[in-house]
Amino acid sequence: MALPLQTGAPGAVAQFLRSLGLPASLADPIAAAVVFIVVLVVVYVGGRALVRPLANRTLDRRDLDEHAKRPLRRVIAIAVGFIAVSVAFGLAGFGNFLQSLATVAAAATLAIGFAMQDVLKNFVAGVFIYTDKPFRIGDWIEWDGNVGIVEDISLRVSRVRTFDNELLTVPNSQLTDGVIKNPVAKDKLRLKFVFGIDYDDDIDEASEIIVEEAERHDGILDDPAPSVRLTELADSYVGLQSRIWIAQPSRADWVKTRAEYVKNVKQRFDDAGISIPFPQRTLSGRAAAADAVQTREIVESEATADD
Repeated sequence: MALPLQTGAPGAVAQFLRSLGLPASLADPIAAAVVFIVVLVVVYVGGRALVRPLANRTLDRRDLDEHAKRPLRRVIAIAVGFIAVSVAFGLAGFGNFLQSLATVAAAATLAIGFAMQDVLKNFVAGVFIYTDKPFRIGDWIEWDGNVGIVEDISLRVSRVRTFDNELLTVPNSQLTDGVIKNPVAKDKLRLKFVFGIDYDDDIDEASEIIVEEAERHDGILDDPAPSVRLTELADSYVGLQSRIWIAQPSRADWVKTRAEYVKNVKQRFDDAGISIPFPQRTLSGRAAAADAVQTREIVESEATADD
């Protein structure tokens, strides 16, 4: 059965083919197929030539990493291809077929949507991660009690390697629904550490040592300047909290800098005779006597029960 192609590009091509001696039963479908292929190629190639540079400029203005640009470019290419197919169907005279295809696609999309709610949720979360940029590949992040370095970000999952060298594949929705801590998002990071000294030690001298060792360390910034605050009067020690800043932080830098700094302060404390006390419990004579009386009463009651 011949397609009713009497107008437009398919009609013109079909008329040309019939003039060459082809019967209408062959000329019409061949004409529709030729128009479909030509329009598809022209629209797709032209669309990519126009849309791709515009999309690249937009992505560059967003300052996205290369790993984030790749999937977005893929989505744009798929969108251009879908538009090209739709336009080609329309100009080829497949209007009824396109309407039927759209109806089937809508029903399929609804069914797939219900079946893939989690996948779609993670996909949308991945888009938000690309646009909001709460973290990048190589960042050290913390969430829901987990800590690690981001190794890969896709539109569905992110992969994080823990400091025990375990690879975690995390659905993106888990990284957007809760609070994410990104200590290396900025160019500076403040570190805090509490040094406990004895109640008999000189607080001013200990504070001076803590600041001096911070100023001597190459990895600790002078601006903002190191500082010390008395933050705790505990049972067995006086707590002096040191606050220092490091530049271009990473997990390795943070651990190394703090370890070296604390070690240097401890050595200075030892040289100055400043002790770092351990928890102690003192029993008075009254408490000991009370314990003895209670023990005697228990023994006597057990002896009476035996009699």
